[in-house]
Amino acid sequence: MPLSDLQIQTLARDAVQRAAAGDFAGAEPLLAQVVDARPNSGQALHLLGQARLKLGRFAEARESLERAAKFLPKEVAAHVNLAGCLSVLGEHTAALAALDRAQRLKPGDAAIAHNKGRAFEALGRLDEAEQAYNEALSIDHRLMPSLSARANLLAARGDWIGALADLETALTSRPNDPHLRLRRGDLLLRQGDWLRGLSDYEARLELPGERYTPDLPRWQGEPLTGRLLIYPEQADIESDAALRDTLMLARGVDATVQCAPRLAEWLDMPTLQRGTALEGFAAAAPLRSLPHLLGWTLDALPSPGALRTTAQASTRVGWFTDSSPPAGVDVERRPELAAACRMVVGDDVWPVHLAARLGLPTIVLLPSGTDWLWGPQPGPSPWYYSAEVVPAGDAAALESRFAFS
Repeated sequence: MPLSDLQIQTLARDAVQRAAAGDFAGAEPLLAQVVDARPNSGQALHLLGQARLKLGRFAEARESLERAAKFLPKEVAAHVNLAGCLSVLGEHTAALAALDRAQRLKPGDAAIAHNKGRAFEALGRLDEAEQAYNEALSIDHRLMPSLSARANLLAARGDWIGALADLETALTSRPNDPHLRLRRGDLLLRQGDWLRGLSDYEARLELPGERYTPDLPRWQGEPLTGRLLIYPEQADIESDAALRDTLMLARGVDATVQCAPRLAEWLDMPTLQRGTALEGFAAAAPLRSLPHLLGWTLDALPSPGALRTTAQASTRVGWFTDSSPPAGVDVERRPELAAACRMVVGDDVWPVHLAARLGLPTIVLLPSGTDWLWGPQPGPSPWYYSAEVVPAGDAAALESRFAFS
């Protein structure tokens, strides 16, 4: 039996009230009944599409929103919401077309210009994306999403100054935003500006994530009456990143280092396994915070300290990278035998750090955008006297090192 006008109005009113209260699961079936009764109602279709968007039912939302946009050709929000749905579904060209329609209806809208930038960026049309962000910011120079997005584009093409300027502008509105501070810190550190970048890098500790934190006060560099624990932040203490950070950063401070059992055998300093009781410790600090807490600079790093294990003479070359070694080179690929090599070549992985800490001739292959700890320049590493950084993919530079090895 068809619904009466009064029943349709009641359903619509109840649905709108539920949606306003955040109950989209309750609103959606009511709106579906309204649309069944009034299939040509653009407003009902638009509301149904929005409810399905909120519920994450994007394919169903698309059908409703496409129909709504046809029945509401002059409704800006209908085209904008359709574009948002299409973007989530990966239909960026279609999303761009919907945003073009919205922009013709409402020129000079910063949000629409920004969303066009996102669509262009998703399509790999980066110059057009930057132009769209520029347009959005010419309308609203403090539009946070556009400042952030443009900073990413500028940083990706090496315009550090422009990227930093956008982040600084964003931070004037949100000075305590940890995401923005961390991104500014990362840009500064990648340029080697530790003086300004290290404090911003500490913002990472304010962000949620899978990070290990011991049940101790966080050390801020103050004198302690008890012992200090330093530790890798990684949840998996056996991961390559945790092993690498421990070998690289456990230096320059009187502390006990929490580390994987295999490293405890090698490090000539007090160690503690994760899960052991923390009695007697006054505070703890993550290893990656030590440069900030202790005022390190790339020009004045503390020495890495001795290891209990020693290098062993061998004719083999440790090879810890996916690229192929030069012809005729006898390579060793087992990480546990890195100490038994005459030299080591590899990516930023723990066997390479072990070799460098042992004083073995070591070549570290680093891609662009690598960990800021290494500094911005290739060449002799400030972290290990026997290590040299070579850009990954520079076969000629790598081969020349073998000519003199």
